[in-house]
Amino acid sequence: MTDQHYDVLIVGAGISGVSAAYYMQDMCPDKSFAILEGRESIGGTWDLFKYPGIRSDSDMYTLGFAFRPWTSKKAIADGPSIMKYLHETIEEYDLEKKFILNQFLKKASWSSKDARWKLEVYAKGESEPTYYTCNFLSMCSGYYDYKNGYMPDFAGKDDFKGQLIHPQHWPTDLDYSDKKMVVIGSGATAVTLVPELAKKAKYVTMLQRSPTYVVSAPDEDKIANWMNRVLPSKMAYSISRWRKILFQRLSFAAARKWPNFMKKLMVGGIKKEMGKDYDLKHFWPSYKPWDQRVCLVPNSDLFVALKEEKAEVVTDHIETFTSSGIKLKSGGTIEADIIVSATGLNMQQMGGVDFEVDGASVDFAKTVAYKSVMFSGIPNLSLAFGYTNASWTLKCDLTNQYVCRLINHMDKHNYSSCTPTIQNKDMELLPFLDFTSGYVMRYLDKLPKSGTEGPWKLKHNYIHDRLTLNRSKLDDEAMVFA
Repeated sequence: MTDQHYDVLIVGAGISGVSAAYYMQDMCPDKSFAILEGRESIGGTWDLFKYPGIRSDSDMYTLGFAFRPWTSKKAIADGPSIMKYLHETIEEYDLEKKFILNQFLKKASWSSKDARWKLEVYAKGESEPTYYTCNFLSMCSGYYDYKNGYMPDFAGKDDFKGQLIHPQHWPTDLDYSDKKMVVIGSGATAVTLVPELAKKAKYVTMLQRSPTYVVSAPDEDKIANWMNRVLPSKMAYSISRWRKILFQRLSFAAARKWPNFMKKLMVGGIKKEMGKDYDLKHFWPSYKPWDQRVCLVPNSDLFVALKEEKAEVVTDHIETFTSSGIKLKSGGTIEADIIVSATGLNMQQMGGVDFEVDGASVDFAKTVAYKSVMFSGIPNLSLAFGYTNASWTLKCDLTNQYVCRLINHMDKHNYSSCTPTIQNKDMELLPFLDFTSGYVMRYLDKLPKSGTEGPWKLKHNYIHDRLTLNRSKLDDEAMVFA
């Protein structure tokens, strides 16, 4: 059977894949392209996760696309609202025909002789692959394993008589009404789950090994909603978007320059919420602000649940599960009917795909990220990877625009390949992410590296990246065209 060929193939139909499809259609109208998605529906994270209360932990003026305004009143949106926005975007720009669902990419092989990628793809339940070829491969497959969330090997977990579940695989028929529940974890998922579960559960305990930075904000932005009423939607959206971008950037910069001051400011906000008698040890992290992602609490919902005594936070270590709950290393116990292990994700780069270049297997840990979009020694391959200190989509939009610029540049000069190539072999290498969250630290040695100079140096700064990816010249000395 003849391989199905496209100029560009996009892998992944989540928020970054939809962004890539829009820009490809808008900026490269003469190029054939398709989006391969291993699951049976679009949406990525927002379609996969079904746990109660799932929502964005970034405002939608920056998590939304640059090209399509977010006009709903809530700036912090729930999962179904985000899915509605994605479906409306696909319909508005007539992208539905570009998606090929239920196509799991297992292997991608580059041939310099043919100047193209060959993709080995499997449909669900099929043992024989379908083959696709493309000139450029755009990976929008996210950063974690969709099949398995991270579940520690808790001592005694088989002795527990109740239910132990991971939020990534939430049972759709779970009835937790009037149940005693423990949520293990202190990240975004945990602080989302606890107040939502507390509405129906008998009692909810958030059990954490160590505290996380938590800040409260209204789920509606009054200024943005006012502008939506009096200004054209695109103008209002642009202003709101830049307000949020600049606030995020200034907050992050302040946290890096004055970490102790920002820590007191964040924890001080919790003291105002909970009162002077509350033990702030549960919200006093040992690390600096933004060494890990800061958790957002809309409308103080977590603090409301704590003050109404429908939930509590316990900072301790697990010694073992028991038949009726958890025994703590301090000697205390927590009874539970249901335990939720909100213990994070398993990172997985490039969707777990096996890559080859001219027959040689690719080890991404031995590559260096070029402009945080491509990788040394690997031709015609990009990765959409969002920010850890701002909204994911901000970086993905920039990445996808850059890819289109690059493809158009190659067309203009009759190039068939572009390969980031390190010129200074003595350049010092650094970790890809300066981030201490558990899911990152468990996988850091498998990630590409970054450099200390030129386009190999990662900034994690939207304003810098906007200039670098959208304005800088494409034919710098590190990019080799052929």
